[in-house]
Amino acid sequence: MRFLKLPRSIRQLSSYVLAIALGVVLTVSTLQVLPSQAEPAPPVTGDTSPVIAQRQSPATAAIASTSFVTAAVNRVGSAVVRIDTERTITRRVDPFMEDPFFRRFFGDGFSQQIPSEQLRGLGSGFIIDKSGLVMTNAHVVDKADKVTVRLKDGRTFEGKVKGIDEVTDLAVVKINAGNDLPVAPLGSSSNVQVGDWAIAVGNPLGFDNTVTLGIISTLKRSSAQVGISDKRLDFIQTDAAINPGNSGGPLLNGQGEVIGINTAIRPDAMGIGFAIPIDKAKAIAAQLQRDGKVAHPYLGVQMLTLTPELAKQNNTDPNSPIQIPEISGVFVMRVVPNSPAASAGIRRGDVILQVDGKAITSAEQLQNVVEDSRLGQVLQVKVQRGNQTQQLSIRTAELQNAS
Repeated sequence: MRFLKLPRSIRQLSSYVLAIALGVVLTVSTLQVLPSQAEPAPPVTGDTSPVIAQRQSPATAAIASTSFVTAAVNRVGSAVVRIDTERTITRRVDPFMEDPFFRRFFGDGFSQQIPSEQLRGLGSGFIIDKSGLVMTNAHVVDKADKVTVRLKDGRTFEGKVKGIDEVTDLAVVKINAGNDLPVAPLGSSSNVQVGDWAIAVGNPLGFDNTVTLGIISTLKRSSAQVGISDKRLDFIQTDAAINPGNSGGPLLNGQGEVIGINTAIRPDAMGIGFAIPIDKAKAIAAQLQRDGKVAHPYLGVQMLTLTPELAKQNNTDPNSPIQIPEISGVFVMRVVPNSPAASAGIRRGDVILQVDGKAITSAEQLQNVVEDSRLGQVLQVKVQRGNQTQQLSIRTAELQNAS
């Protein structure tokens, strides 16, 4: 009753104090009932306990993941070289200038003033041996009168071309710089998988010491698919930028090992680059160093992969000059005169079905079988000619001119 007799303002203040006190009591009670929520998190004792607060942010993880590129480039960068070439060409002499009347009128000295032209080229390469062996593309140094090799540290040396193989677009150049040269670590292209990191190093468009990053987009891309029928290669395809001047430089994996040799061969291939597998390059380089050239066996046919669908499409065309068996194999489009195939009796329109008892279903497969054979080896070739099959013996010979 005394509480009711107090002034109204005092009664309101007392109510507020009572409410605050009650809230404090309830909070303390809750903490006592659920002590685990107030305790610190227990220490992590195993990999299975997820601790979200300790995870890296996506931005931090992305920054950390790029460090492997720096490590890879530092491992091989000093062994990557720039190759400058010079070639002197003389313009073709006009037959009119060889006319005796012309020479008497203008004098013999006039014809001797025919101007020459200096063609300069630029490419890349990398040192594969401390003795000064440099690997590059054949088209970088082919027909060059002078080859200059420039190291990353600024030293320059005159290079001597030890050997060129146009078929695989590989060359070996020798420089005399002592035995203290940096060497690029060579990996294995047989271990490369689609999706692996790919790092291209070289001098594209004259910009020295340039690095680009991408992935391996496909493997065993045949030279025929790329559009260069005079080569015998299965390329590594990458989306790492490869431009003119990158030719001959190394393609690296994430560990800084050379897995391929960059080759700029398709000016219209935007965002696609090609590299020669290093396993192939190793074998070719050894032969070039020893013999200066590589002997490639050949049959002498221009061919096309044939499928039943393609043959049917041809046969239903009323303007088709020839009917093709609707089977799988390799269609002979042309036989090179005086070639092993011509001597063995291969004809245009034949379909190659087997070689030494092994079924042949694509032109790339046939090319690989021939490339892996020995010079002078006799291959047993089964062909379909019209409605009949024939067995022919073809002795391989050396390919003299890649073009």
